[in-house]
Amino acid sequence: MTDDQLLRYSRHILLDEVGIEGQERILAAHALVIGAGGLGSPVALYLGSAGVGRITLVDHDVVDLTNLQRQIAHTTARVGQPKVASAAQAVQAINPDVQITALQERVDALRLHTLVQEATVVLDCSDNYATRQAVNAACVRLGKPLVAGAVIRFDAQITVIDPREQGTPCYACLFDPAARFEEVACSTMGVFAPLVGVVGALQATEALKLVAGVGASLTGRLLMLDGRSMEWSSLRTARNPACPVCGTAHATPAG
Repeated sequence: MTDDQLLRYSRHILLDEVGIEGQERILAAHALVIGAGGLGSPVALYLGSAGVGRITLVDHDVVDLTNLQRQIAHTTARVGQPKVASAAQAVQAINPDVQITALQERVDALRLHTLVQEATVVLDCSDNYATRQAVNAACVRLGKPLVAGAVIRFDAQITVIDPREQGTPCYACLFDPAARFEEVACSTMGVFAPLVGVVGALQATEALKLVAGVGASLTGRLLMLDGRSMEWSSLRTARNPACPVCGTAHATPAG
């Protein structure tokens, strides 16, 4: 670690739970962030400021004026630019040492396999059910930890999927991939701006803990926030033996 790094990350290094070894693990990590919008913005900014060595940002969309109410990595001047390019610019303004790969694309299962395989930790900051299920399936298949968050209106949730921990549930254990329902979008339902910052910051927290080996993660727990009353609730979750993704009959070795 260089003198500049020792200074930049000194507040992490001062933490007994992190120290130099933990910060070095953060510096060596590669985070894959799916989505560069409301959740992806604080996620990217906090991972970059904390010193995650490599960050891959994936999002097909461009910055729109309606995004600026909550997507804090973007600016009015960057309306019309790819979100991944805008977010990468914001991160590098904070920490130019971070290596950022900005991919403006929609990812399918085959592409996810390649991207997840290269990552240390994956953060699902997407805004649709199909993508969440596809990301989960890739992480389970490849044995990669996943931090999944979601916000709509005044309601928020976050959990960690860690296939490395035997007997713990995956996203499909909690939410059936075959479920048919009308997709709820913030463009029609709305979203309270600060909540995406709250959940995005928590996603970055969980990812950094996983990378640095600090504390206990949200694996096996679904943490939910009602922003109207500012009440948190935590639901213990269990693995579904019949899960179509991680269940005994469907489990495949990582690799």
